[in-house]
Amino acid sequence: MSNADSLRDHLADLLDSGNAHIKFEDAVKDFPPESRGKRPAGAPHSAWELLEHLRLALWDICEFTVDPNHVSPSFPDGYWPATPEPPSEAAWDESVAAYRSLLRKFAALASDESVDLFAKIAHGEGQTVLREVLLAADHNAYHLGQLVMVRKVLE
Repeated sequence: MSNADSLRDHLADLLDSGNAHIKFEDAVKDFPPESRGKRPAGAPHSAWELLEHLRLALWDICEFTVDPNHVSPSFPDGYWPATPEPPSEAAWDESVAAYRSLLRKFAALASDESVDLFAKIAHGEGQTVLREVLLAADHNAYHLGQLVMVRKVLE
């Protein structure tokens, strides 16, 4: 296996492998519906807010990476849901499914041998695909940790 292939495998794995961090699937598995919209005492976010923030940020990073016409949401409001509670019972599952899909899309991009991981993104300001994958993985790990903490405190 070449170094480039190894790097691609590591990047795809980093997005949702667990390793030193919790996997997305483990963080959301059987999350109690009655706890999804609650903010623990002193905590700034509910599980719903964290899930939606994860989805919105990953969507933005992924779309920025591949679409020169992508317009990012306003910061910070465009990266967080309007309320701590999911707007419907189905909203949680829809957000989970959308996040999974985005992870697969981004992992496929990182694994694509036709993509130059080190080339600057033409419509960016010096970013590379490699940088965006690392950014997404880092952001995901941070907020998944928060999601786990919210769950533990509410249990």
